[in-house]
Amino acid sequence: MMRTFCLAIAAAALLAGCASDDATLQDGSFGAIGPLQTTSTALPPEYKIGPLDKLSIIVFQNEDFTQPAVQVDANGQLLLPMIGVVKASGKTASELSQEITTKLTDCCLRKPNVTVLVTDAVSQQITVAGAVATPSVYVLRGRTTLLQAVSMAGGPDKGVADTKRIAVYRVVEGQRMGALFDLDAIRSGKAEDPAIYAGDTIIVDTSAAKSAWRTVTGAIPLFSIFRPF
Repeated sequence: MMRTFCLAIAAAALLAGCASDDATLQDGSFGAIGPLQTTSTALPPEYKIGPLDKLSIIVFQNEDFTQPAVQVDANGQLLLPMIGVVKASGKTASELSQEITTKLTDCCLRKPNVTVLVTDAVSQQITVAGAVATPSVYVLRGRTTLLQAVSMAGGPDKGVADTKRIAVYRVVEGQRMGALFDLDAIRSGKAEDPAIYAGDTIIVDTSAAKSAWRTVTGAIPLFSIFRPF
């Protein structure tokens, strides 16, 4: 099943990154797919750095301290030359820049000019794929529901999407799980609009009977009931 899913992703030319986030919906626990290649996404200034995010740390006119590509570890920390361990998780890029500036001033440099850029927000990404207007990787900005996530991708592709078959995948405690939702029922208030979490993958099925997405979502037999696959 997982092999089929990855092939479908490749066929759609979707470059995505999924980071595990152990969260449980009110109507059951469910999961996202494994790691895929990520694409860059614009971030708001208030974005909080998270575990596994990729950063670029530039110290102006000082290549010895510049780190053009560094990844926050699973504990939310960085190991930087001459400074040692720095807690990055929970800080904005500006806040982390200020902290690094202070540490470099204390130990090594006079008036260092430090810039921190988040090049890949792995910790807060979701993937929206299938029959949507703009399938891609998106960054969560606060609490997000399934309806909102689909809207971020431009909404269902009219005339193609099967809005009664929306699959959501997540990894919970190392186990891949998934569920199907009826977007029409959610819109009409007949079903709950579930929360979406970092690392989730959402697939909007297509009405084409022999589509790759139909093969993927067809492995989940029940709506709103989360099952391993």
